[in-house]
Amino acid sequence: MNWHDTIGSMTDFIFPRTCHICGNSLGEKIRYICPSCREQLPRSLYHLMPVNPMEQRFIGHLKFERATAHFLYSSGTPLSLLIHDMKYRHFKGIGKELGEIVGKELFTTQIFRDVDMIVPIPMHYWKKARRGYNQAEEIAKGISMATGIEVKTILKAKRPHKTQTSMTQSRRMNNLKGVFKTDPAYNISDKHILLVDDVCTTGATLTEAAKKIAEVSPSTRISFLALAATY
Repeated sequence: MNWHDTIGSMTDFIFPRTCHICGNSLGEKIRYICPSCREQLPRSLYHLMPVNPMEQRFIGHLKFERATAHFLYSSGTPLSLLIHDMKYRHFKGIGKELGEIVGKELFTTQIFRDVDMIVPIPMHYWKKARRGYNQAEEIAKGISMATGIEVKTILKAKRPHKTQTSMTQSRRMNNLKGVFKTDPAYNISDKHILLVDDVCTTGATLTEAAKKIAEVSPSTRISFLALAATY
């Protein structure tokens, strides 16, 4: 046992790890969600539906390859508790764990077919500095662990934007106008990019990010994957 394992074992002894949903003790290799609670998270099954509700958010706004969200999100549910802990209680590992679940369960589906890179929606550096991490990037890392597809941070947020919880679709789009830029260090010509975000409501954030990529590189193909979508 190395010193990392020793410290981990001591921490688990002093602060026993419990499931963030049911509170039950977790096994040695399980970090945040027990197997029973994992099974009960609400899968959307969008990847099995033609013109699924996630794809409907983008039709008519821009050209894209595929789109899906793996879980269904609503407030006051176990999934919303996990996402709250991930975003606001500094449990960034929840993002990676949920991303790995998504990657494993969708690995054989069309969403990952011929994808060259996974690109998380960026967070402005001031907000990322306050939180310590970007949850979309942590989700993307978990997906990468399960699929072997590399994560590339080709997008940057040029400025912070207001929270969009209570905004209409048009106000969300105006709020995001011009917020993203691409990193010229990455060659994305003729690549297939999978844009990843945590929760998709109207699709405004993913749409604006995709439009910026298409503006810079018209030959780049784009697909969308959200951890969860509202319904």
